[in-house]
Amino acid sequence: MDTKFSNKPVNLSLWRGVAIVSGVFAILICAMVIVNYLQINKVDPVNTEVINTLVERLNENPNDAQLREQIREMDLLVRKAFFTNQWEVRTGAYLLLLSIIVMIIAMQVMKMGKKNLPSVDEDYQQNIIQYQKNARKWVSIGGSVLIVVTLILAFVTHKDLGTRFTDAAKVAKAETVASEVKATPEAEQEAAKPVVAEKKDVEKLEELKASEPEVKKETKAEVIEKPVETKAVASIKKYKGEYPTKEMMANFPSFRGPGGNGIGYQKNVPTEWDGVSGKNIKWKVETALHAYNSPVVWGDKLFLSGADANQKQVYCYDKNSGKLLWTADVKDIAGSSAAPEVTPDTGHAAASVSTDGKSVFAIFSNGDLIALDMKGKQVWSKNLGVPDNHYGHSSSLVVFEDKLIVQYDHKKSGKVMALSTKTGDQIWSTDRKVKVSWASPVIVKNGGRVEVILAADPCVASYDAQTGEELWKLDCITGEVGPSVAYANGIVFALNEYASLVAIKTGAQPEVLWEAYDYLSDVPSPIATDKYLFVVTSYGLIACYDALSGELYWEHEFDNGFYASPILVDDKIYLLDRAGSMHIFKADKEFVSVATSNLGEKSDSTPAFADGHIYIRAGKNLYCIGK
Repeated sequence: MDTKFSNKPVNLSLWRGVAIVSGVFAILICAMVIVNYLQINKVDPVNTEVINTLVERLNENPNDAQLREQIREMDLLVRKAFFTNQWEVRTGAYLLLLSIIVMIIAMQVMKMGKKNLPSVDEDYQQNIIQYQKNARKWVSIGGSVLIVVTLILAFVTHKDLGTRFTDAAKVAKAETVASEVKATPEAEQEAAKPVVAEKKDVEKLEELKASEPEVKKETKAEVIEKPVETKAVASIKKYKGEYPTKEMMANFPSFRGPGGNGIGYQKNVPTEWDGVSGKNIKWKVETALHAYNSPVVWGDKLFLSGADANQKQVYCYDKNSGKLLWTADVKDIAGSSAAPEVTPDTGHAAASVSTDGKSVFAIFSNGDLIALDMKGKQVWSKNLGVPDNHYGHSSSLVVFEDKLIVQYDHKKSGKVMALSTKTGDQIWSTDRKVKVSWASPVIVKNGGRVEVILAADPCVASYDAQTGEELWKLDCITGEVGPSVAYANGIVFALNEYASLVAIKTGAQPEVLWEAYDYLSDVPSPIATDKYLFVVTSYGLIACYDALSGELYWEHEFDNGFYASPILVDDKIYLLDRAGSMHIFKADKEFVSVATSNLGEKSDSTPAFADGHIYIRAGKNLYCIGK
């Protein structure tokens, strides 16, 4: 039936249909949200009990690799279910509001477009009108109550899921950390301490403040709220050179590029290739010994290491042709011992090698460290001692000037040291009161100094690269830390699974700019620019934050998880998933995909970039990709 409204025809049947459909849709959404709420309260979607039971079993059998992998897989499934459920709740609430708005608009159009009713008996007409008013009144009240209840339940469900997931994470983290500490009376006393600043620490800080009258004194409560430890840095000399150097930027000398910060300084890098058809695959060669470490490049040479329980090797390839130039066997090192037990996802050569263009340096699970010249001849070697952990040494190496920087954090005596690249002699060594870590050092020029920045439970700490003196330290991280930090514009970003994401403003008095808890990583490292921070999770989700404020700009979920770390190259981020697909997208505040290219082989290694080419270690093969 057509009529007139504002001199234009109004199709009342159409708008009546729109109102009915939107109303029915709103009722269905309400029902789904309510059912979802009841289901979540009946069944634990986070599987807290199951995960914690598995963690307890792992604490009793820390060398059970199969159980550890089972926990990883369970964690992956739980996280996917969690974020899917969160998305469904949010989307349901938005759709409900949208359907209500559409229904209201449709009803208003119908009301204004209806013709006047013909004259009938006045009393009868009044009764009809009153009946319609009452019906509309109770339908409106009932519908409003239903909508309000649904929105409240959606909010409660969303919040409850987050709380359950956070609580589960905290419990799992506590169980995991507890399994790493020996059951001694001292350890039990330490574990029983509350997570606040100790009285003696507060007194030390107060004594320090008393000796500096020009600094405004803080109350004891303020001291406890700011778990910051600093050291005097007046003796630190200003660094006048450049880091990374132009030579380093022209190459790819370390894990995650120059200084280990996840930045590649290359141009004209390909975005499309296919491993199956061979499109843009320049060469592919098989490696002798399997490992998860990543390739590094200097000049025309590419370096890798490999190892198993019986042998250790370093390889040099021609980066243009893939030809194996030499293989160096690592053996007969003074003080060396048998390879420790390791987990399948680390192996005996998890740490990537590093080079300064004069020598190449490699370290293995048992602490064997070797320096080779560019022709494969041994320059020096030494053993740092078998690390006291359950997977062997895994932190990668990085070079600063004539110093090889080694992060050697384990249960007995964590430390960071600088060894002479020429002789292997110790130049400086700084003890660290930290727990097991397999993150790698990151070296950056921050103002007038070059800092070595490390992450390990319980702190993120910075050391002068020239002297090893501690510059600053902030207690803000827990657990077995896997991801390395990211740095940009005077801000350090650190995170770990079952902990938090922390943005730290560096300086003599470091401070936390912001924290986030939604998206955390246990393997891939984050990457930062002056404007943005990109966080990659092992379960397949990536998130972009405002680097200064912590505002979440976007999140995007992929089908496969990630172990490789992202690399920023030419304003694009290259991110390799575990199935061998490279996801390339713009480093911007909106997710814009550039391309997805498939290697056709699984990989957990971070790619290297040099001279417009990409080098990827996948399975037992090494690939070169170029236009």
